[in-house]
Amino acid sequence: DLGWIVRQAVAHKERETSPDTDNYAYFRQFALKVDDWTEETPPRCEDADAEELLKPIDFDTYLGQIKDSFERLVQGYEAREPQNQMFREVYDALESDKHLLIEAGTGTGKSLGYLIPALYYGIQQGKKIVVSTHTINLQEQLRERDVPLLHQVLPVPFKAAVFKGRGNYLCLRKFEGKVNMQDFVSPGEDRITAAQMIVWLGETERGDQEELNLGNRGGDFWDTVASDTDSCLNRQCPWFKRCFYHRAKQEANLADVVITNHSMLFTDIRADHRLLPSYEHLIVDEAHHLEEVAGKHLGMQVSYFGLLHPLQRLCKDARTGMVHQLKLRLLAEGHERSQAWAEVIEAAVPVFGEVREHWDQMFELLFGLTAAVKDGAETGQPVVRMKSDKPPEGWSYVQTAEANVFAGLNEIVKVLEKLSSEVKDRIDDAALQGLLTDMNGSVKDLARIRDELHGFVRLDDGGTVYWLEANPTYKARSVHLFAVPADVSGQLKQYFFDVKRSVVMTSATLSVQKSFQFACEQLGLEEANRTGRLTAVQLESPFNYRDQALVVIPRNFPGLKGASGDPEFVGALVRSLAETAQETKGRMLVLFTSYRMLRQVYDPLKEALAAAGIQVIGQGVDSGSRSKLTRRFQQRQSSVLLGTSSFWEGVDIPGDALTCLAIIRLPFQPPNHPLLEAKAEMLQKEKQNPFMKLSVPQAVIRFKQGFGRLVRTAQDRGIVLIYDTRVIETYYGKYFLYSLPGPKIEHMHLDQIVPRIREWLGPAEQTDEGAER
Repeated sequence: DLGWIVRQAVAHKERETSPDTDNYAYFRQFALKVDDWTEETPPRCEDADAEELLKPIDFDTYLGQIKDSFERLVQGYEAREPQNQMFREVYDALESDKHLLIEAGTGTGKSLGYLIPALYYGIQQGKKIVVSTHTINLQEQLRERDVPLLHQVLPVPFKAAVFKGRGNYLCLRKFEGKVNMQDFVSPGEDRITAAQMIVWLGETERGDQEELNLGNRGGDFWDTVASDTDSCLNRQCPWFKRCFYHRAKQEANLADVVITNHSMLFTDIRADHRLLPSYEHLIVDEAHHLEEVAGKHLGMQVSYFGLLHPLQRLCKDARTGMVHQLKLRLLAEGHERSQAWAEVIEAAVPVFGEVREHWDQMFELLFGLTAAVKDGAETGQPVVRMKSDKPPEGWSYVQTAEANVFAGLNEIVKVLEKLSSEVKDRIDDAALQGLLTDMNGSVKDLARIRDELHGFVRLDDGGTVYWLEANPTYKARSVHLFAVPADVSGQLKQYFFDVKRSVVMTSATLSVQKSFQFACEQLGLEEANRTGRLTAVQLESPFNYRDQALVVIPRNFPGLKGASGDPEFVGALVRSLAETAQETKGRMLVLFTSYRMLRQVYDPLKEALAAAGIQVIGQGVDSGSRSKLTRRFQQRQSSVLLGTSSFWEGVDIPGDALTCLAIIRLPFQPPNHPLLEAKAEMLQKEKQNPFMKLSVPQAVIRFKQGFGRLVRTAQDRGIVLIYDTRVIETYYGKYFLYSLPGPKIEHMHLDQIVPRIREWLGPAEQTDEGAER
């Protein structure tokens, strides 16, 4: 019984003085950290006119002032030549209206490398700069680390804003409605989540989902209270002056630099450029992901729950859902039309059930198509491509089920749109208007899914790749439908490189064997390159890789025969990893391309290392997100971390925590994946070799990302083991090794590896001991 703890806590709170009301704004019974914001446009800088301050300062003087500030504020600061070169290249591209591809490896100081010249150009010229990242992690790093540092070192004040997709912000009106109406789908979990969020409202200034640590069901509750365009009352909303999304949008409009993400760039394009403030200068960090994100956002994706969630929000059963709330409200209003409207709702309720039945039937049929696939390549997830000239057997049944879903959704959408319009015109009640707006948002979701699904089953766009993915464990509910353009280079050219004055694209991995040809082709930059409007620069790494990284390839390691379950390969791998881990005392990250092989290695490796007290952590085997597993690995020094796809990049483990990196297989994408297959077909039509033009460059870029996990600082030193002997046995292996930033590369017999590691690490460890003495 823990009741006594709660009673004591309550008694303690009651004895305390009332909270400091200066820290809160009380509004509609909620205590908020934020107060009203204004739509009036203040001067871009409150302290001084930054533009006028910068005009007499040339770029060299500006850089000199920043360098002086760094030396004063950052102990042991040293100017890095690659970063100095990046300052110049970025500034030149912005000033001369050119596009720039710039590869800058770890240690260059990439984010400051583009922010410092971008702010100088943007403030001096009165131009807004948009910076886009792929990951939330980098976005938060720019907000929390780089921007505050720049506020200290720049000779002029500036404004920076982070602007994310709308679904990241809380809608206070929806949240108030959920709490007041006690409208919870999962009463237990949703009440706890709502309570957590009420406390959070007294602490947050941004209303950003990223600040919350939501439980398993918390994500579902968030979806019902997140801000979205279709259910926004704008200035009619009682919460408008405290709205987190509109505040963030206003801050972006006033900022000198706006930090957003790749997804938002394409969401803005689909929304006819109504979301992001107008901009002509764009900096894309983590640019090697831009093409993939473009495909996702310029195509479509439909999942089982994509329709089920808005459908259930409208009408879950005979009593719950927004249409039932609307009926009760209308009857309570006592309007002369209330009874007629209630009858319209009653007549529509059975249609929801029929749509759900047809939806379930259709997804069972779709899952049946994936069940015929025996192996889902590396992921274990069956993938089936759909072709218009050769649809799978039984496709006509799927089309019939879709026609039934389409008809039912059509009826629901038409009835609710008409009803909503009539009620809005006749009854002017704020709470009712809010309910109708939320309902319209879900109705628009249904209409969008109806249209996307209808387009998918027709399979009639020759430039689009259609496929299904499923998980055998979760069956029909796991089915996803994808329709993605096979080639987005033309659209990237149309939306960015033809219309923006300057686009700077940077990443640690843009080149393949010192060439930017692959990046130019994928991103639609070939014309800019031909006409001299593109500059491509590869910066030298500030690290001494020759002394810091040793790459070892065991030349007599067995090749992998057939699928990833080859016992000879797995046995040899476990033995070698165990011997190496014992020599390095753990501190090892092992990168796989297959979950299946990771699981096969996990148990025998754990057993082999148990006696040495070395812990084995496996992604997907041990619970936790990527960041939690990484934290566990860093906290316990004697450990080996096994990871797949998401660990190949974005994982930062500097210092002694990571001494050895093992790459099990070259990271080729499965050749039978529908998108890769379609791209290969296009290249074959052009009489080009898909393997060399597509598969190898993609794998090289991924390989370079994986290699980049080892050396994160100038002091890091370690070994990279490559167990895939194709790097030394095939004609294409040289592309992988030549693309690395100059480490020492040696291949040797398997039994020579541990002595060589001991020899390589020895001098560094002796030096450390000597320093301690």
